[in-house]
Amino acid sequence: MKYIFQAFMWVLLMSVEAIASTQSEDVKKVESYLNSIKTMSADFVQIASNGEKVEGHLYVQKPNKIRMEYKEPSNILIVGNGDYIVYYDKELEQITNIDYEDIPAALILANTVKIDGKELKVTDYATDPGMTRIGLQYAKAGDLGPFTLVFNNRPFELKQWKVITPQSMEVSLSLYDTVVDGKLNDDLFKFSKNAAEKSKNKYKKK
Repeated sequence: MKYIFQAFMWVLLMSVEAIASTQSEDVKKVESYLNSIKTMSADFVQIASNGEKVEGHLYVQKPNKIRMEYKEPSNILIVGNGDYIVYYDKELEQITNIDYEDIPAALILANTVKIDGKELKVTDYATDPGMTRIGLQYAKAGDLGPFTLVFNNRPFELKQWKVITPQSMEVSLSLYDTVVDGKLNDDLFKFSKNAAEKSKNKYKKK
C-alpha cells in the first residue's frame, strides 16, 4: 500500500513536459485547470491489476495539504499538513512519517503548475469529444513507471489517474462526486491518532 501511495504522490506532485503543437492546446487546458484549483474533495475507487479494490475519500488544499481516508478493508489514513506526511495503518496502529523532500515536486498540491518541458516526456495522448488522456513518463523516473491522467471534457475535470508501481503493478484511481473550491476544515490536515480511530469507526462496514 505504501508503494501505491508513493506512486500516486508522484502523480499529485509534478511538472508536465511540453508536447507537440497538435496537443499543446489541451496541455495548456490541463495546466489552467490544475492552477485554478484551490481545494478539491472527491470519493475515489482504487483498483490494482492484482484485483485489489478499495474505496475512500480524498481532500486536497493548496499548497501541499492532502488527506486520503481509505475505507475497510484497508483502513489506511494519509495526512499531509504541508510540512510532512503521515501514513497511518489503523489496524497495526503503525505511523510512518514521509518527508515532502522524498517525493519529487508538485502538481495538484502546488500553487502553480508550469508545463515547461523539462521533467516529463509524453508517452501517449488521445482525445475525443468526451475524454482527454495523457500518458507521461519522468525523464529521471527511477523505479517509477509511466502514468496516465484522464480528464472529462464536458465539463473539463480530472476523473482518473493510473500508475505503474515499482512492482510493475498497474493501479488506477477514479474520482467521483468531485467538489472543487469548496470550503474545507483545516483540521482535516492535522493528524490525530484519536481522530483517526473515530474515522476508522466512521467507515466501518455494517
